[in-house]
Amino acid sequence: MFLGEYQHSIDDKGRIIIPAKFRESLGTEFIVTRGLDNCLFVYPREEWNLLEQKMKSLPSMAANARAFSRLLFAGASECEWDKQGRVNVPNHLRDYAKLDKDCTIIGVSSRVEIWDKATWEAYSKQSQDSFNEIAEKLVDFDFNF
Repeated sequence: MFLGEYQHSIDDKGRIIIPAKFRESLGTEFIVTRGLDNCLFVYPREEWNLLEQKMKSLPSMAANARAFSRLLFAGASECEWDKQGRVNVPNHLRDYAKLDKDCTIIGVSSRVEIWDKATWEAYSKQSQDSFNEIAEKLVDFDFNF
């Protein structure tokens, strides 16, 4: 399980250090892809395989399912660590998430997310302001704290 929030910088070549405890759980090869809300999702291979199976079960005749699958898989990149524990984030993913220098890396249960620091701060503030409302809506999904 991935937990926590960390601050790191991405260098001019697109390399970013991922926290050591995340690296261990991600394994030697992992997937980086477009995430929601303009962040990047980082999946261990096993989680990616589960997501792929779920995506295959979506109806291919549904336009939304096709669009989501195309964007998710076309944006995905298989990655591995360099000797310093960094990942080289491909240009198209850096552009998508607007990663320039300061980044926030968060653990979200089965995946890691990489955010532009300012984007994360704005998103986090907005979400914190409505945290109670969000929690109340989760009751519809039979979710209780």
